[in-house]
Amino acid sequence: MSKNIFVGSLAWGTTSEGLEQAFAQFGQVTSAKVISDRETGRSKGFGFVEMETGGDDAIQALNGSDLDGRQIVVNEARPREDRRGGGGGGGGYGGGGGGRY
Repeated sequence: MSKNIFVGSLAWGTTSEGLEQAFAQFGQVTSAKVISDRETGRSKGFGFVEMETGGDDAIQALNGSDLDGRQIVVNEARPREDRRGGGGGGGGYGGGGGGRY
């Protein structure tokens, strides 16, 4: 069974390829992605790795280790929250009574 792994505190220069290389020594990496800002393209400082094998070993070995000059945080990724709908904010028109004319 594959394991999804969250990797935080990444250096700005860390690439998806570098992330994959760091985890590949522990097992088969299915995918590795550094998350970047849509508008600027700059890394947001975190990413995700999916491993077919060796995920638990990678988490234990790499959490707190140095990658590209930064001490990274590695743990099992939580399931993504559903973003549909939601309790949107209230409308904008209401407002305080007011005086008489």
